[in-house]
Amino acid sequence: MKKIRKQFTDSFQELKDVRTLAAAAMLLAVTVVLGFYRLQLTEYIRIGFDSVAKELTGMLFGPVIGCMVGGLSDVMAYIIKPVGGFFPGFTISAMAGGIIYGTVLYKRPLSFLRVAAANSAVAVIVNLGLNTYWLTLLYGDAFFALLPVRAFKQLIMLPIDIVLFYVLARLLSKANLFEAVRRRAGR
Repeated sequence: MKKIRKQFTDSFQELKDVRTLAAAAMLLAVTVVLGFYRLQLTEYIRIGFDSVAKELTGMLFGPVIGCMVGGLSDVMAYIIKPVGGFFPGFTISAMAGGIIYGTVLYKRPLSFLRVAAANSAVAVIVNLGLNTYWLTLLYGDAFFALLPVRAFKQLIMLPIDIVLFYVLARLLSKANLFEAVRRRAGR
């Protein structure tokens, strides 16, 4: 429990550095832009890759900034390009995803298992649990009627998300991008 509390404290302390805020703002912009490029398969299922930028934010700056970028990206995307009505439940889901990514990946060595654990937790807790619940509130459909189709989509997308983020993070790590961000932020 102390480790998790320290992660949140350290992540909150990151807000004091202007360079960290600038990097987080750039990742926020990337998240919003990537959010516009998604494939809407049905009313309940869409495929997008904005989670990659959210995951990078959580890995670099921790759960507090990951939470903030997740929530702000959801609100900003709606302001810039509104699709349907605004529902704060999805903002809560985006914030929860940022917290999970930050808690699992922040200040820890990059490994395939850690990336798989973070993505699996987000897939189960946020995408299958929270988002399916929000859809039942919005559309009145039964939770367990939506769950099988959404679970099938998660089974297909989970390995893709894991491999995509792991390969991208390894490439950025080899290019010393993470070290440059951390060094400039005074860590």
